[in-house]
Amino acid sequence: MNLEGRRESSNVEDRRGMSGGAKAGIGGIGAIIIALILSFLGGGDLSSVLQNVGEMGAGSGAATEQREFTAEEQELAAFSRKILAGTEDVWAQIFRENGWEYQNPKMVLYTDRTSTGCGTGQAQMGPFYCSADQTLYIDLSFFSSMKQQLGADGDFAYAYVIAHEVGHHVEYLLGTLDKAHQQMSRLGKADANKVSVRLELLADFYAGVWANRDNRMFNSLEEGDLEKAIRCAQVIGDDYLQKKAQGYDIPESFTHGTSAQRMKWLKLGLQTGDIRYGNTFQMSDAQL
Repeated sequence: MNLEGRRESSNVEDRRGMSGGAKAGIGGIGAIIIALILSFLGGGDLSSVLQNVGEMGAGSGAATEQREFTAEEQELAAFSRKILAGTEDVWAQIFRENGWEYQNPKMVLYTDRTSTGCGTGQAQMGPFYCSADQTLYIDLSFFSSMKQQLGADGDFAYAYVIAHEVGHHVEYLLGTLDKAHQQMSRLGKADANKVSVRLELLADFYAGVWANRDNRMFNSLEEGDLEKAIRCAQVIGDDYLQKKAQGYDIPESFTHGTSAQRMKWLKLGLQTGDIRYGNTFQMSDAQL
């Protein structure tokens, strides 16, 4: 991506180097690929992830670790602030076009674990959005895990991760997120998972819409960027991740959508740049 001269968002709190105490477990699931199956790119809300992986343990008091960040870490932090700024500019414009007012989310950069409005967040869970405090949380080491564990690399793939979480914030502002969670609370596990899939695919679509509009505003996309994002969408499909982890998939357990579905909705957002096409909740299972 071409981000030269782009501003950095001021709605970022840097908690890197802060720790909430000893690391907690995540329901006995240690491998990051399993954690990714459960929670990669958020469930719209940290509380839904906690229900999947189990209670993570108390202790949120922060203690500062004295260390300097590497040049790569600082570059990723600056990159993340620029991407968040881009989402602010794009979504503010889209909301104005529709007669709405966009409220910027916050983003917290942290190390290992941190307290949130939804509970205690951990790096193993991947990036997530908490609607209780309208904040995105991300441990930047996750980008290295994307590359090493999934082969998903490149700045636009990383931007897609952030834009997806902002997509959940857009869902929150438009009332979609709360309605979906209320519906999920009344359903059995398999049917609730189907609602979750629609939330995640909609966030993928919104990430594509952002990329389309950001490119229009700033000419930000470069050759190869789209392919990297599509590749990322492919390797984070529930079917792909489950087969990679255990050799087979369990469709009724899907919470984020298949590789084909995630690529489809990301592409649709990229191609149209129009939120009116984000109708995952009006589609049948077969149409998704």
